Amino acid sequence: MTFQRVCAAGDLADDTALGVEVNGVPVCLARSNGEVYALRDECSHADVMLSAGEVEDGKVECWLHGSQFDLTSGEPTGLPAIRPVPVYDVKVEGDDVLVDLGQD
Repeated sequence: MTFQRVCAAGDLADDTALGVEVNGVPVCLARSNGEVYALRDECSHADVMLSAGEVEDGKVECWLHGSQFDLTSGEPTGLPAIRPVPVYDVKVEGDDVLVDLGQD
């Protein structure tokens, strides 16, 4: 595993998302219920940034058509999306948020 620093923990308030790029891969960081998550910043339905959507109760909602994705699994929880988005390992060390893209 190769974790890379992507932002300061203070840059990400609860129930918000932030778009970052890791090795050319768009990543949506989201904080919900105090936990930080990382997933591909691309809706599997319409190719738009999930980081521009709403975060609530462990889900991020695509702003364009309303698809929702579980922050833990990347699985869609609301139509029209039917394919999951990749999720990435994330950890917070001190004030640093680190993401590992794994095999992506």
